[in-house]
Amino acid sequence: MDYGETADVHEVHAAIQREKREPRVGLEPLSIWLIAVYGLAIFTGGAYLGRYSGNFSGDGLDPLGGPPPAKKGSAAGPGGPIQELTPRDRGKKIFAANCQTCHQANGLGVPSQYPPLAGSEFTTGGSKRPAMIVLKGLQGPVTVKGQKFGSAVMQPWDKTLTDQKIADVLTYERSEWGNNASPVTAEQIAALRKELASHPESYTEPDVLAVPAETELPGGAPAGAAPPKPGEAAKPAPPAPPKPQS
Repeated sequence: MDYGETADVHEVHAAIQREKREPRVGLEPLSIWLIAVYGLAIFTGGAYLGRYSGNFSGDGLDPLGGPPPAKKGSAAGPGGPIQELTPRDRGKKIFAANCQTCHQANGLGVPSQYPPLAGSEFTTGGSKRPAMIVLKGLQGPVTVKGQKFGSAVMQPWDKTLTDQKIADVLTYERSEWGNNASPVTAEQIAALRKELASHPESYTEPDVLAVPAETELPGGAPAGAAPPKPGEAAKPAPPAPPKPQS
């Protein structure tokens, strides 16, 4: 140790700290503009691949080998196009979603609570009675197939289901569980909806019985006609054979 040294240690260190480090090759900082250009290029490339990659499938970009594009409004499955559901099939789904809880899947209802639809005089026969009940509901005691149901209350469906859905579910109910009654169309329900527009409350049994049992909605098919297929009108039932003259 040199005790004769007179330089201040702090001054020496301050001089050293003022010196800048020698730059080394490869560690230069990138320009902020260069980073922005690189980021924009990566984003643009990712967006392009996501849009035009054909889901990265083997034949997604092959105009000849890939599957033909599906047309709008048509559904296709692995084995080919799926056939459109019939009104009865659509009605079965609507029934399962809205009516099955009370009337049960077998149409027998719940004893003393919810009346049956299978073989019911309110379901079969003319189409006006059941359409009135579905549109505006039914409350109070009612007798079906000789059994009394006093606590059942059916809600009106005119504000919940469309004309087509009401027609489909009626077509299903009138052709299921051994029932054999005429189908119902959306046009018939639309006409009845206008007719009952001023009827705010649910029907009672006397109100329904005031309509003759065989009364059909205007424009309906006669009793015994099969439900129409998709794109076809309802086929009328075959005419009855002429009675022999006495």
